[in-house]
Amino acid sequence: MAITMMPNSAKALPGAALVSCSERGAALKTAESEALSTRTLFESYAGFVLRTVRRLGVRPSDTEDVTQEIFMTAHRRIADRHTDVHPRSWLFGIARRVVANYLRKAHRLREQLSDDVAPVASSDPAQELQLTRERALLERAMGRLDSDKREVFVLFELEGLSMQEVADTVGCPLNTAYSRLYAARTLVQRHVLVSSARSER
Repeated sequence: MAITMMPNSAKALPGAALVSCSERGAALKTAESEALSTRTLFESYAGFVLRTVRRLGVRPSDTEDVTQEIFMTAHRRIADRHTDVHPRSWLFGIARRVVANYLRKAHRLREQLSDDVAPVASSDPAQELQLTRERALLERAMGRLDSDKREVFVLFELEGLSMQEVADTVGCPLNTAYSRLYAARTLVQRHVLVSSARSER
C-alpha cells in the first residue's frame, strides 16, 4: 500500500528544508537571547557606564552619546562575552577603549572641565558655590592622571568597588591596583593643595 504524504507533514519536507528551518529557529532564539542580554545589561549598568565615562574624561555634553556607543558595541559583541567575566568588568573594558578613542579624536585628555561642572542643588548659595568649586578642582586633578591611575581612582574612590573588584575590572594584579591608587591619591592631593594655596594668595 502506498503512503501519501500530506504537503504540510514534516515527513514530506526534504532534509535540507528541515535543517534550514532548524537553523533559522536557532538564529532567532540566539538573536532574542542577545537582545534580552543587552537590554538587561543596559538596565543594570547604564548608570555605572554613564558615570564612568564622565569620570574618565568625557565631556558632560557627550556622555550620553559615548554611553550609547558603548552599549551598541556591547550588543555587537554579546555573543563573545565569557560568562565567567563579570558584566561590569566586561562593560568597563569596552568603555575604556571607547573613551580612549574619544579622547584621542577630540584631543581632550588634559582638558579643563570646570566649565562643564553640573550645578549642585542646595538651598545655600554659598554652600552650592563651594561644592561646585570642589568638584571642579577634583575634575581638574583627575584630568592630570594617566588612564591607568584614573581608572583605579574612579572605581575605588568614586564607585566604591573593593580593591579586588577594581583589580579584576581593570585586569591587573591586586598589588598593582594598590600602587596605582596610592599614586593617584598622591597626585590628586598634591594638585588640590597647590590649587588651594594659589587661590588663597
